[in-house]
Amino acid sequence: MEASERTAAVFFVGNRLMLDDGVGPAAYDEILAGYDIPENVTLVDVGCMSLDMLPYVERCDLILTVDAVDSTGDAPGTVYRFEPDAMARHSGPEASLHDLKLVDLFDAASLMGYEAEGFCLGMQVGNPSPEQFVVGLTPECAAALPLLVETVVAELHRRGFPLQKK
Repeated sequence: MEASERTAAVFFVGNRLMLDDGVGPAAYDEILAGYDIPENVTLVDVGCMSLDMLPYVERCDLILTVDAVDSTGDAPGTVYRFEPDAMARHSGPEASLHDLKLVDLFDAASLMGYEAEGFCLGMQVGNPSPEQFVVGLTPECAAALPLLVETVVAELHRRGFPLQKK
């Protein structure tokens, strides 16, 4: 299959009203503002990952998620790249269909015969759960946002989906 026939989707996960949990949507905004998006790349501000994303796994060759990461012990603003299997699957009575991880989505998709390559990019956050609704990022995450955006763009380019600066 030629690169021009391949398709990719990028899911920007997070809640804009929960400070650093909104790092995914913040990266979405920056990429839309700064880059021309080719027709074979779909960017989606998904809020939370859910089974509503299954059609993308069915029709895309590559799925990338961009999300907040917590409890790594590293400084806020640290950017990570990891495979979906590196994330714990949701299970047990507290599992919610509205709070899936990419690996959970791929597990469901494989049961339906769908298959796509996937990986995750994340940023260690400083405060993902503020006591009040707050739009924006902590200073450390705001300062590292350009690195996260560059990482998303570079990963897409490396896999044959180049974005051009506006």
